[in-house]
Amino acid sequence: MTVRELLARTTSRELTEWQAYERITGPLDARLRGDISAGIIAATVANSNGAKKKAKPADFIPTWFKRRKTPKEIWAEVMKANTALGGSVSTTE
Repeated sequence: MTVRELLARTTSRELTEWQAYERITGPLDARLRGDISAGIIAATVANSNGAKKKAKPADFIPTWFKRRKTPKEIWAEVMKANTALGGSVSTTE
């Protein structure tokens, strides 16, 4: 399926919901989550080389946001992006 076909089948609301979800959890595509694998490897290397403090994979995984945003803040950002891209909001399901 091409991006064009996907966009033709996906509503603006659904796309907005997926965008908000990804903003909270990080990239949906597992191929883009190499940071987790790299964090595991980096922690293993650090620990096997006598790290002063036991390293955890999370020590090497970037945080997606400096502070967690509230759902209301995320929704406001998504609506701003939706408007900037010429989207509209439908109040019907």
